[in-house]
Order: sequence, then structure tokens, then C-alpha cells
Amino acid sequence: MKKIKVGIIGGAGYTGGEMLRILINHPNVEITFVHSNSNAGNFVYEVHKDLFGDTDLKFASELSQHIDVLFLCVGHGDARKFLETNDIPDTIRIIDLSQDFRLNQNSKIKAKNFVYGLPELNKDAIATAQNIANPGCFATCLQLGLLPLASAGLLKNEVHITATTGSTGAGQSLSPTSHFTWRNDNLSVYKVFNHQHLNEIGQSLKQLQPDFANSISFVPYRGDFTRGIIASMYTQTDMSEAEALKLYKEYYTDHPFTHVTSRDIDLKQIVNTNKCFIQVKKIDDKIFIVSIMDNLLKGASGQAVQNMNLMFGLDERAGLRLKAIGF
Repeated sequence: MKKIKVGIIGGAGYTGGEMLRILINHPNVEITFVHSNSNAGNFVYEVHKDLFGDTDLKFASELSQHIDVLFLCVGHGDARKFLETNDIPDTIRIIDLSQDFRLNQNSKIKAKNFVYGLPELNKDAIATAQNIANPGCFATCLQLGLLPLASAGLLKNEVHITATTGSTGAGQSLSPTSHFTWRNDNLSVYKVFNHQHLNEIGQSLKQLQPDFANSISFVPYRGDFTRGIIASMYTQTDMSEAEALKLYKEYYTDHPFTHVTSRDIDLKQIVNTNKCFIQVKKIDDKIFIVSIMDNLLKGASGQAVQNMNLMFGLDERAGLRLKAIGF
């Protein structure tokens, strides 16, 4: 089979590095170029030091149009700027990891339309799409915890969510709240009730349950670990636990990375994988859901590769059979 030729913009950051780690070992991919303005001419392994011995790729300063798909691993706002200043032929598919095209009202630029790339919601549309807006990390974790309820029209009350993310979710650029001496042995709340990912979450829930109009009370935490997201959420329901488990398991039957259980789950089960584990329990009159995943993989680069696999008719799991850290 002819290999998919890939280009990466913004290859020096966290998501770019994760993209490289996956694609270097992807059986159906050839990396044509990795672009970085600040590291042009340097070996990739000089920035991503764990890739020493795995690749002799160098960061490029120029773009190549001899590719099949382009990954935009750039900051929020920068993907739109890139496409405004660079003419990318319609023959090249684009997968954007920023938030620039996730909302319906922002999903177009020039003649390009972007499909929201959550496979557990839009798998058929992704398979025929030319351009993909990759979901946010919190957005993915929370949506996977709520989509089955929305699909059955069961989100009839306020949803309460608390979630904690690793420091890599803040990106590679140093900030006061990502510095080791501040983050280590520390925990903090931020963007209470107004996190930017709530917009795409609400958009997806209404796609499945058009009359959804209840509040999502979301309290995000900065964790003192590097990667992973754990989210707990609850809402009132008349369902039994057995009915809820059946609903969730049936919804995710055809989605190989999302797994449902009633047992306790923890981050080490999913860190370094493209999996999402969901725990479902019934407590009194509430359904209680825990959703866990790796923010850099299922929440970013892994999901982007999953989308690429779907777009090119590959096995959805190609290049993504990754081992959890375990210990």
C-alpha cells in the first residue's frame, strides 16, 4: 500500500512531539517534513531528545506541497493565521489541533470547511472530510462521559463536573502556573464555569439532544502531574445502574478506544495510550461518571492520527496500539 505523506507544522511543541512519536512508527505513513521556525536545520532529536536513534529528520523552514495530509500543531489563533497566509491546495487534507475551527460558526476559511473530529460523535463525517478540527483535551474527556446520555435524550438536569489535567495541557511555553516549582505538590482551580471547551461540549450535546439547555457547571483543576485528565461528573436520572451501563456499552460498541466499566479506574491505566476509560455508577438518584484519558494522545495528537486513519480508510487503530505506563 502506498504510504501517506505527512507534513507537520509546529513540530517542536508538545503536540508536535507526540505526533512525531506516533507517526515515526506508523506502518502507513512517511513523514515528508516537520516545520519549525525556531529550530530550522536542527535534528528533531535535538529538541525531542527521546527520539535520538529513532529518526534523522531535521526541522525544515520551508513547506512542501508534496504531501497528502498536513497536521497543524500550532497555538490557538495561529492555525487560522497560517491558512490565511499560505495557499494549501484542496488536494491536501488538513487536521488542525488548535481551537480555531471547532465551533460551527468558525469552521470555514477561504473555501475550506472543517468537520469536528470527535470519532465517537462524527465517525462517518470524518471518513469523508477534507479538513478536520481536532477536539480539545478537556472537551474530549467530558464529551465521552456525556454523549451516551445525550444520545438517549437523558440530559434533563444540570450537569456537575470536576476535572483535573496534567501540566502538559498548558503547552510547552513556560508560564507561572506551569513552572515546576509552582506546579509540584500543588493544586489549583482555574476558569471556573467558563472554560473555553464548554462551547464545543455544548455544541456536541445539542447535536445529539437538540433540546439540551441545562447548565454544565465545570470546575477545572491544574494537577501536579505531567499528563492525563481525570473527570468526575454527575446528573440526576431515573435509570438504574444496569440500564446506564447498557446504554454506555452499546453507544461505544463500534469505537475501539473507549471502554466502559463499573469498576474503579485510575490514570495509570490510560496514560501513554489513545484510550478513554469510563466508569458508570448509580448513587441514589444520580448517575456518576468518571472519564479518564491522556490529554496529549486521545486529547490531542493520538486523536488527530485516529482521524487521519479514518480519512484515509485505514484501520482506526493503526499506529495507536500503545502501551500504558502501568507503574
